[in-house]
Amino acid sequence: MGYAMVMGEALIDLLEADAGGEQIYKQAIGGAPLNVAVGVARLGGEVTYAGSLSTDVLGDRISAFIRNAGVNDRGVRRVTAPTTLAVTTFEGAEPTFTFYGEPPSYALLGPDDLDQQTVANASLLYTGSICLLREPFRSAARKAWQTAGPLKVFDPNVRPTLLPGPAAITELRALVEEFFATADLVKLSLADATILYDEPDPATAAERIRALGAKAVVVTCGSKGAYTAAGDGGVMLPAPTVAAVDATGAGDSVMGALIRRLLDEGRPENLNDWQRHVRFALAVAGLVCERPGGATAMPTGPELITRWGALI
Repeated sequence: MGYAMVMGEALIDLLEADAGGEQIYKQAIGGAPLNVAVGVARLGGEVTYAGSLSTDVLGDRISAFIRNAGVNDRGVRRVTAPTTLAVTTFEGAEPTFTFYGEPPSYALLGPDDLDQQTVANASLLYTGSICLLREPFRSAARKAWQTAGPLKVFDPNVRPTLLPGPAAITELRALVEEFFATADLVKLSLADATILYDEPDPATAAERIRALGAKAVVVTCGSKGAYTAAGDGGVMLPAPTVAAVDATGAGDSVMGALIRRLLDEGRPENLNDWQRHVRFALAVAGLVCERPGGATAMPTGPELITRWGALI
């Protein structure tokens, strides 16, 4: 088993909560790529994180959290911009994110900040998410994608509050399709597919992305499970039944779990093998939904066995 390199944002989530009838916001370390990196590490995988962190006190907290989670931080660049805040509100089960901080502290990793040997030697590269909307990170991600080794994994992680209109969506679609075309795995949510393609059917969205060149596509559909498409077909897999309290980070945990399996076994040869991995990932996400918070909710292997037993 080699290591995964995870590139993208780390920030502070302010999570909407109720305290004795009063609405408050609880601080939590998050950012989809950081959640993914922590998810891989907690499941026993080796992972290096590459991104930019502020030199302020919140950046120090994120940095300490990364190290304590077992994530290698040699790809981190420290910057003076204040740590970006993501205010998280809920209308139903899915969170809505509003971002504060300019320039965004999370998107200041540039191409020259990358250790090319670290990128080239990784068994798997993951990138995507809101970092791609900004330079210099976009150029860094493109450079890493061109350098990366055996496996490339991508998640667009679309955030509507950062897309002011149809032109911005069109621009994002063109950008993410650059990465779709050469990805071994694209993981996205049904909400992402609906925004990018106005497509509420996960099978249709998956096949559209596979037609661009992606080897496999996993479309997460919340409590309904996930649709998985590979070269020899597609299938909808149900999610386990859980007592959900917070869906923040659930999709990221699916990606983290899939990366962990890919590090062990390489890219699956057929749909049956992908189904094994996706069932495992949905079990991980189910446990995350039973906990509050993003990165802190990522489970360990023993916790999964305790919760699900033979299911995983």
